[in-house]
Amino acid sequence: MKAINRLVNQKGDDDYFDRLFSYFQSQFYEKIIEFVQIRNSVFLLITDKHTYILKGYHSYNRLKIQEAFTATLRKEGFFQTYRFLAPSVKEQLFFEGTYFGCIEYIYPNKTAFSFLTEKNRREGIELLEQFHRTTATFETRYRTLIPKGHISEKWTERLHTFSNHLPFLKYFMNDPFLSEIISWGEWSLTGIEKHRSFFRQEPLVILHGDVAHHNFLRDRNGSLHLIDFDLISVGPPSFDYLQYANRILPFIDWSFEKLAGLKQIRNHLQEEAFLYALAYPADIFREWNRLIREKLYTDQVKLRQVMDLSIGQFYSRKKFIDQLQEKVK
Repeated sequence: MKAINRLVNQKGDDDYFDRLFSYFQSQFYEKIIEFVQIRNSVFLLITDKHTYILKGYHSYNRLKIQEAFTATLRKEGFFQTYRFLAPSVKEQLFFEGTYFGCIEYIYPNKTAFSFLTEKNRREGIELLEQFHRTTATFETRYRTLIPKGHISEKWTERLHTFSNHLPFLKYFMNDPFLSEIISWGEWSLTGIEKHRSFFRQEPLVILHGDVAHHNFLRDRNGSLHLIDFDLISVGPPSFDYLQYANRILPFIDWSFEKLAGLKQIRNHLQEEAFLYALAYPADIFREWNRLIREKLYTDQVKLRQVMDLSIGQFYSRKKFIDQLQEKVK
């Protein structure tokens, strides 16, 4: 047996990993060969017969929704994701307040997916579009089960939190940078509110909600999969496309022209609501708020990453936002 604890678990309990491993040993009928923590509440478990991903959920209902959603995706024709499996265990896996689901392990490609190449960026958004087309056929079944997507309210709260951190943020960034970043957020939210009817007119789909590169997985045969549906909600496709744009802009040098090269986004660039929303510095607010909330600012690697988002890319982002502001005059 090879057991490796790669991360400090979120409970702050040094022997949590060992207790959890002992619990799984007592529940699985298959012999466990390897047990590795991937991240908080996510584990790789290899038995003498199968390889699983075990993922923890804080409620039984959340686990059941995830199981039902991935099953519905496949039933409606979207096969580029994982399945939840029914392993040979004694009872529902439940340990110290966490319910665990057993997920199919997709063997990854030797080259990890990233947004560095045009091919990947295009393939990623095409898969996202396919996901939206599929979920549009059944989103009505999930309206009472998952939240409704709201960017205006969510982004207003994110800006408010960032602004409340200003006394602390001034240790890392000068006032002119902070003032400009906050002004981008305020300008964006004002425009979104003014033109919010656009988002209400779009057809509803189930949104993925977290289109970061690590939620696109290329398997060893080269096929791309979309994974991790913890943040699904009901809303217009443009919400996911805005997040996708925010994720890839640093990789295309904040180029409006390159962004317009993706047809799924190009179709939205004539809409003022979308242009206003593109200016919102979601990544800066998100990462600083997380850094402060989780007290990660002492981690020099993480701090450098967030500083690069904020200051390293500042003038490229400013040029991009200046373009957006010219287009909506």
